[in-house]
Amino acid sequence: MSITSVPLLDLSRTHQALETELQAAFLRVLHANGYILGPEVSQFESACADYLGVKHAIGVSSGSDALILALMALEIGPGDEVICPSYTFFATAGAIWRLGARPVFIDCDLTAYNIDLEQIEAQITPQTKAVIPVHLFGQTVALEPLRKLCDSRGIALIEDAAQAIGAAWKNQPAGSVGDFGCFSFFPSKNLGGFGDGGLLTTQSDELAERARILRVHGSKPKYYHHFVGGNFRLDALQAALLNVKLPHCESYAHHRQEKAEHYTRLLNESGVAEQIHLPAPLSTDYKHVYNQYVIRVKTPEDRESLQKYLSSRQIGTAIYYPVPLHLQACFKSLGYQAGDLPNSEWAAQTTLALPIFPELRLEEQEYVAEALLCWTAR
Repeated sequence: MSITSVPLLDLSRTHQALETELQAAFLRVLHANGYILGPEVSQFESACADYLGVKHAIGVSSGSDALILALMALEIGPGDEVICPSYTFFATAGAIWRLGARPVFIDCDLTAYNIDLEQIEAQITPQTKAVIPVHLFGQTVALEPLRKLCDSRGIALIEDAAQAIGAAWKNQPAGSVGDFGCFSFFPSKNLGGFGDGGLLTTQSDELAERARILRVHGSKPKYYHHFVGGNFRLDALQAALLNVKLPHCESYAHHRQEKAEHYTRLLNESGVAEQIHLPAPLSTDYKHVYNQYVIRVKTPEDRESLQKYLSSRQIGTAIYYPVPLHLQACFKSLGYQAGDLPNSEWAAQTTLALPIFPELRLEEQEYVAEALLCWTAR
């Protein structure tokens, strides 16, 4: 087969193998005459709790809503501060801001692009109520040291595991260590739905009960409201379809790891790695599930040039994320300036995600690697 293009992501390949099961799940919900929460959601929650090693898994409407719900359950609001990374998707800080709290941004490292754990303690104040690390691109932060820090300072730990279902640190699954774990089932995630969906995890009976009440407008029983909650419910159709895909989650992660290793091998052997920074080799402490395979070039101009060249070769790429959160216009009142978080700013200007998904073909990866070699030899 002669390769002339490579998509950034091709969900049709994943779903083609599951088409019969997915159709059956759709028809099951269609004929059940119940479309919000219900047995499909309960089954999915139970299966997720088993998979993630947690006592409670609560299906919600999106990963963004999982973050909001976690903060609400912890009673975080006006006057409070929440520490989070600047180099990540907007929802992490957006959830904090929407509840009237103040995001306190921390720089990333330039290895995994995760929050720099060494900078967190200096930013803790009497107003700090929580830390939200993001397990970016499918790699967790070092969970145990962060848990110990939060415990020692009496603050909550909320894991933003939107990109990291199945990832782990020292065999501790993402989402199992914090007071809450927050997951997204946006279609491009490793366990992707067919629309929006999310999950909230916790080991605490008390927090789980509060979150479940808040999920349905703060009511228990219906129409009797203990709190002002929200409409954060996972619908039955998404749960039914995700129930089909969840048993394959480990296989998806394994194939992504294989693709990442193959990219790294190809780019090292060709010499491309001498000019382009690749994802760092992992210690055995980490199980990386590669929601993204992110490279870094030497200058912003190089990134623009490379992306244009790969586009001319019909190779899909994406920039995650072009503007760090501390420099977003909506957070101008917080007073951050360019240069405050240099690693986050540099990552935003120089990183690029390459195609990676479980069904990516070896010859497609070779085409991408050959294109990168051609660009470096320009």
